[in-house]
Amino acid sequence: MNETLNLWAQSLPQLLMATIKVTIPLSIIAFVLALVVAVIATAMRMGRIRILQWISRFYVWLFRGTPILVQLFIIFYGLPAIGITLSAWTSAIIAFTFNTGAYAAETLRASVQSIPRGQLEAAKTLNLTSWQTLRHVVAPQAMRIALPPLGNDLIDLVKGTSLVMVITLSDVFQVGRQIAATNFQPLTLYIEVAVIYLVIFTVLSLIQGRVEKASSRYIRSTNA
Repeated sequence: MNETLNLWAQSLPQLLMATIKVTIPLSIIAFVLALVVAVIATAMRMGRIRILQWISRFYVWLFRGTPILVQLFIIFYGLPAIGITLSAWTSAIIAFTFNTGAYAAETLRASVQSIPRGQLEAAKTLNLTSWQTLRHVVAPQAMRIALPPLGNDLIDLVKGTSLVMVITLSDVFQVGRQIAATNFQPLTLYIEVAVIYLVIFTVLSLIQGRVEKASSRYIRSTNA
């Protein structure tokens, strides 16, 4: 037991450094960009221009239908064959952005479509513009509905970043593998890595719960 605790204490600084330098920033950057992509894809899908609808459908179909690992390999190892060479960081951000964006786009689309049509008709009756309807009627309700699945997308993204080791990025999982290879204690190191992921998951879950509670506050006050 003491040997395990000593090994954990010795390896913890390296694992935390990899978490701070790679896992967390990669997750944040990719998720923020994924939300932007998701909003654009949703707007295209729900617009009236047929070609944009098909582009959005194709994008979602492509990135939801292929594994993120394959997408990483295509972007980092495949694109150089046609003269496009990207760094490991850029490749990871692109892959996770478009992969998560595809799932988030479906979440946003379903959230918008769940809003009763009568509310949109009421907005027209009040002579609200399209922008005012989006801002005051559609967006608040859609985001409240979308928050839980979007939170799950973020958590899945954080866990999925462990795959970046295949494109030479040293995230927390890769560093754990490297340490395990030198001290021949894979079980101990992998459990420590799992604990770090669990801590991140717990923090994100708590934040998600608070955000959901805050977003539903006006509903409770109205019902009261």
